[in-house]
Amino acid sequence: QVYVVFSEELKCWCRALVQSVWCQADGYLLRCFLVDYAKYCSVASENVRVLAGAFAKIPHRAKKCRLHCTKPLTLHIDYCENTAKIGPAKRWDTAAIQHFRKLL
Repeated sequence: QVYVVFSEELKCWCRALVQSVWCQADGYLLRCFLVDYAKYCSVASENVRVLAGAFAKIPHRAKKCRLHCTKPLTLHIDYCENTAKIGPAKRWDTAAIQHFRKLL
C-alpha cells in the first residue's frame, strides 16, 4: 500500500512504500521507498498519512528494479603474494555504484 510521508531531506510530502518498521523509545521509525524520487528515507510514524483516493491512481515515476544475472565484483589484493584479482563480493562497493549511476 502506498502512503504519504514527509521527507525531511526533500522538505515535502511524497508518496512512499513502507519497507520496514522499527520501534524506538520515542515512537516508531519507518524505512520508506519514495516512489516518485527513487530514494529511500527514514520517517517518524507521526509523519505518515493515508493516501487520498485520486492520488493513489497516479502511476509511480520510479520503479524498483535489478540487473538480471549481474553479481557484484571487487578487487581482492594479496599482499603476501603481491597479486590482485577480481572476484565475487557480497555487496556492491561505493565506486561501482557511483560508476553505474553515471552510466544511467
